[in-house]
Amino acid sequence: MLSKPTKEPRGGKLILIVDDEPHMVRMIRMNLERDGFRVIEAKNGLQALDQIRTKLPDLVLLDVMMPELDGFATLKMLREFSTLPVIMLTAKGEENDRVYGLELGADDYLPKPFGPRELSARIKAVLRRAESISVSPNEAILKVDSRLQVDLNTRSVLVDNESVKLRPLEFRLLYYLIENAGWTVTYEQILANVWGYEYREEAHYVRLYVNYLRQKIEEDSTNPRYILTERGVGYRFLDFRREKNLP
Repeated sequence: MLSKPTKEPRGGKLILIVDDEPHMVRMIRMNLERDGFRVIEAKNGLQALDQIRTKLPDLVLLDVMMPELDGFATLKMLREFSTLPVIMLTAKGEENDRVYGLELGADDYLPKPFGPRELSARIKAVLRRAESISVSPNEAILKVDSRLQVDLNTRSVLVDNESVKLRPLEFRLLYYLIENAGWTVTYEQILANVWGYEYREEAHYVRLYVNYLRQKIEEDSTNPRYILTERGVGYRFLDFRREKNLP
């Protein structure tokens, strides 16, 4: 039986390291604590899920290759009840593994070996973008057209009056594009504002998540109406305010 959820004593953000390699855990813990983070550990996915429910960490560093329950299976189960930020850590750096982790809902993917400064920077970036989006009540609900409606407060999306589930990072991307509706935003601008400046060289993240969004909100993702490609530059969201003669 699970114990009542408790928060650790006040201090830095609480990071859960999920890895069955003791030397790797020691190295990550030492560097994170030096940077002001608090750290808890789990040796496999089952322990991790229990720690998440009882200790309420702010972010999870999740290894893929583990006994009992691997990282992918753990992430899939986690996403059934939580949007907690997750960074995948693995020696498997192939593109297919990275894409699969992101499709399951990982916020980032860092192949081993990695430097402590890079890991710390990625953690800080993911934590920053996990913060709530602040909007005024008058701007909370945006009706783009008769098909698409976005509630910025509840982070909910309706397409043809049906609720569409977006992962936190997908919603942040949609929010940023809507904020700049009618304007072309570059890959670099999107990465800096949605992912963080540490990701300014990761243009493939933008293409991947734009594709996810199109599949969820467009009537025909191969012929998009809302998220338009500006070839070689970036993307532009439909200027719905001008179409409705709104300011």
